[in-house]
Amino acid sequence: MSHIASAADHMDGIYRRQRFIYDATRRYYLLGRNRVIADLDVPEGGTVLEIGCGTARNLVLAARRYPSARLYGLDVSEEMLRTARGSVERAGLERRITMTAGDATDFDATALFGAERFDRIFISYVLSMVPSWREVVRAAASHVAPGGAIQIVDFGDFAQYPALMRRAQHAWLGRFSVRPIAAFESKITAHAAQLGLRATTARLFGGYAIQAKLERR
Repeated sequence: MSHIASAADHMDGIYRRQRFIYDATRRYYLLGRNRVIADLDVPEGGTVLEIGCGTARNLVLAARRYPSARLYGLDVSEEMLRTARGSVERAGLERRITMTAGDATDFDATALFGAERFDRIFISYVLSMVPSWREVVRAAASHVAPGGAIQIVDFGDFAQYPALMRRAQHAWLGRFSVRPIAAFESKITAHAAQLGLRATTARLFGGYAIQAKLERR
């Protein structure tokens, strides 16, 4: 079985039923997503790609916030994309949002979307689910337009939370194949520099989440 097929099967297994309650439940602990969407600052008529678009919750919100933008979504799970397509149709945004299945670590946007570069790319709570998360960032960097930016939000180290709560949080996240990246701020900054990008980071909610913005130098 290929890498992409294996990853797709794994994610489909997790979300085959979870997709029906995903948005209702994740709103309480996938914190900072709305902040990332607000910080995209999409230029007039710009293009936006979400890597790991899931149920399209974020894409729908972004489309409403930036009414002149053209949006694209990539996800490895066909199960999640089934829910996403329904969400986009109910929102009446089929003409502005295009989604397809693909590998976040290695994709050809021209073949998938007919668009080589994007003004803004965002990645929300995806990297902590991908062991080769640096490859996801590398793929994003190869598809961001000159002068563009990549926005990322993901779990932090929960440093300001009691030890018992930290252990409980890691145990809960592990049930969904989520493993927060240790020292994520320093690692994403170093990786961005290797890719020729400048990183700025912010700790949200006492280290519960980390937001990073990667820009071309």
